[in-house]
Amino acid sequence: MSDPVWIRSLLGLHIAAGATAFVFAPLALATRKGGPAHRRWGKIYFWAMTVVAVSALTLSIYRPILFLALVAVFSFYAAFFAYRVLGMKDLGRGGGVKWIDWVAALITLLCSLTLALLGLLRPHLVQGMGLVSIVFGTIGTILGARRIYQFLHPPQDRMFWWYEHFQGMMGSYIAAWTAFSAVTLSRYFGNGNWFVWLWPTMVGVPAVALTRSYYEKKFAGRKQAAVAD
Repeated sequence: MSDPVWIRSLLGLHIAAGATAFVFAPLALATRKGGPAHRRWGKIYFWAMTVVAVSALTLSIYRPILFLALVAVFSFYAAFFAYRVLGMKDLGRGGGVKWIDWVAALITLLCSLTLALLGLLRPHLVQGMGLVSIVFGTIGTILGARRIYQFLHPPQDRMFWWYEHFQGMMGSYIAAWTAFSAVTLSRYFGNGNWFVWLWPTMVGVPAVALTRSYYEKKFAGRKQAAVAD
């Protein structure tokens, strides 16, 4: 029995939004940070990823595929917080956190912890993707727990928002590459092959960490120079 029209339409929207995200993420990265073009392309990327996440969650519930539903939650949270943190620049100076940020962080933490535990204890409930579930669940758990810690212990680095924005957006782009890899490479390596799911993380996470470290040193150097002047 074929899927209803609305499911096929939603799948088409999901693919179109994913393609849009792939195009506009490099455009945002290539433009001057904070400039009009960067903000414009970045917003298009964010809303494209929002459509990707909502459609993916709906499709995974319809099928139903628990693994994809839980992955969709933590994958989108990276982009969500990267967008929201732009309004938290004064967090370390008494700025508050809105209820939606608490709810999103808690949902991400719970869903990711569930994903990790299912991968460890009940891999058959996550389509046999035990290792992948453990890795993604652990990353999502750390992500959610880190945000809650930041809300309770506001960072004092005035540039923290820049680091979190960059890291979150790049993390969501890694998730987009993961989905693309899983769809395309699984045809050749099999649906249960862990490598087609994890290679974007294996490449992207160290690259993001090194880039963040570079900018942390760069901004620290500017701060020291300003103090010396």
